Amino acid sequence: MNLMEFNQSDRCVNFSCPERSVSPAVYILLYVCSAAVVLLTVCGNLLVIISVSHFKQLHTPTNTLVFSLAVSDFLVGIFVMPPMFSWAIETCWIFGRDFCSVFWLITCFITNVSIYNIALIAVDRYLALSNPFLYMNHVSVRIICVVIVFDWGVVMVYNLALIYFNGNFTSSLMCPGESYLFLNEVWTVIDLVITFIFPLSVIIILYTHVFLIAKKHTTAIRELNNHTRPETQKITSHSTKSDRKAAKVLGILVSVFLICLLPFFIYNLLGYVIELQAETLQKLSILFCLNSTINPVIYALFYPWFRRCFKLSITLQIFQNDSTLINVLS
Repeated sequence: MNLMEFNQSDRCVNFSCPERSVSPAVYILLYVCSAAVVLLTVCGNLLVIISVSHFKQLHTPTNTLVFSLAVSDFLVGIFVMPPMFSWAIETCWIFGRDFCSVFWLITCFITNVSIYNIALIAVDRYLALSNPFLYMNHVSVRIICVVIVFDWGVVMVYNLALIYFNGNFTSSLMCPGESYLFLNEVWTVIDLVITFIFPLSVIIILYTHVFLIAKKHTTAIRELNNHTRPETQKITSHSTKSDRKAAKVLGILVSVFLICLLPFFIYNLLGYVIELQAETLQKLSILFCLNSTINPVIYALFYPWFRRCFKLSITLQIFQNDSTLINVLS
């Protein structure tokens, strides 16, 4: 996703660099709150990365995709949030023209990866529920790792192509202290399809199917339980309940992602018919970044294994011998 992307000839933004009108106390408080959000984002996602990579029980295809999403969210906390928050608080870009280009390159790459990680999670849950036997026999952690590497590589190639072929990529400073990325007409359409229409269509369509399949499974299990032994009921119900719970939690993850993502894209698309406000775009960009903060909170609320991993990590038990074999799912 290319944050704050504009067609230089057809779209205009009401840019200005107003003087900071807040009191020193509020100014300091804003920076303290921003630092707290950045710290929560970095530490929360780092904990997910450590948990999934350290404990062997968590080495599953779905968790590998969660790991990839946590890495991209971690990078958002490191590279995107600090300049974005500072820009919003100062009301002007204070890092110079050169860093502006680097900032937008990193931001485009990381946010695009995040979007496609969510899309891959939707594909994973759809395959797991629609054809569980095929999924169990053919989808492995190794295959998912290859898919993730391919995904990150394709996104990198796309962003390099964006830089090379888009003549207006240079970070134009439309007023002193402002930094925005411009796309020409052709690349505006291409980027809209690649970073918004296609992945969002995949996410919405597949998760609609996921919830329909989960509903059918619930009905089928209820009927099956009326004609099977208690032992068989218990095994079947536990397995399917686990899949449906994973789909539900990841569905919440996707829903929060869409809530954070759609306002920015919708407002950005309205730039063809209304005059965009830089301040509003900054706020919507921050809302999108906050999705990276919310994801670990979702894991903590709905995944008992995440809470166990958190306890094991803060008590330093992960440094003990054979800690990778600790049962964190029971």
